[in-house]
Amino acid sequence: MAQRLIVSVSPHIRIKGNISRMMWDVVIALIPATIAGVYFFGSKAIYIILVTTFSALITEAIIQKLCKKSVTIFDGSAVVTGILLAFNLPPGIPLWMAGVGGAIAISIGKQAFGGLGHNIFNPALVARTILLISFPVVMTTWHPPRFISFDALTYATPLAVLKENSILTPLKDLFIGNVGGCIGETSALALIIGALYLLLRKHITWHIPFTFIATAGFLCWIFGGEELFRGPMLFHILAGGLLLGALFMATDPVTSPTSRSGRMIFGMGCGAITALIRLKGGPPEGVSFSILLMNALTPLIDRFIRPRKKPRVKR
Repeated sequence: MAQRLIVSVSPHIRIKGNISRMMWDVVIALIPATIAGVYFFGSKAIYIILVTTFSALITEAIIQKLCKKSVTIFDGSAVVTGILLAFNLPPGIPLWMAGVGGAIAISIGKQAFGGLGHNIFNPALVARTILLISFPVVMTTWHPPRFISFDALTYATPLAVLKENSILTPLKDLFIGNVGGCIGETSALALIIGALYLLLRKHITWHIPFTFIATAGFLCWIFGGEELFRGPMLFHILAGGLLLGALFMATDPVTSPTSRSGRMIFGMGCGAITALIRLKGGPPEGVSFSILLMNALTPLIDRFIRPRKKPRVKR
């Protein structure tokens, strides 16, 4: 019997469409950010992406073989997980650690819940969080991009520089990607190009990205300055992992609500938690934590807010 993508609590809501086609379209959408990551951080970036992806594929195949399930490594889902995990890693991470992350993403973040469609949390973010807890120094050590003059501040992300030194990184650098940060999060331009492709292909809708970005930006504008309504809104939208999270992580159809209203609630929750952590929390960034927290609330959102139609999905 063909497997189906489960995206909600019972009774399960099913989305129309071919899962494999959608996953490979996501891979295509991630190409601009991949190119930007390699351009700004060098060949080490592509090695990390290859290692996390290969580790995710091998782990998926091994677990499915051990569980006597059909091996589905060609459906693109493990590839997407591997690439997104690499996008959330610092460019200086050891390759063996990146490989461990790929294995964690599939084994704990995905297969432990029963495989594609059954996982509650975004697998790539599960792996990133576990790596952050296990190797905090490595995961918070940043390498400057290749095309920037050396400065002590270049070893920090724009959000860390703002929090520790009250210095705003130029918006042009944030938009292009010539700043420190994780491999796939620095170039707003590349991420927007990829997201537009997914929108045109109708694999994502505007509801989560818009509400996520708008809520985070609005709250940072109100409370992020020395006075109310004086915060650097556009800086907070372009800096850190907000665009990567809003456009590619929070929109995961498995771990986000199925109804339009539910998606907007989900996006606003992600944006509010992100702003809270950025402005009042210890770490300078809160995108990953906000998405994981809202992933946990997705079944509750779907229980109270249901879509009108319940079409089936074909693999």
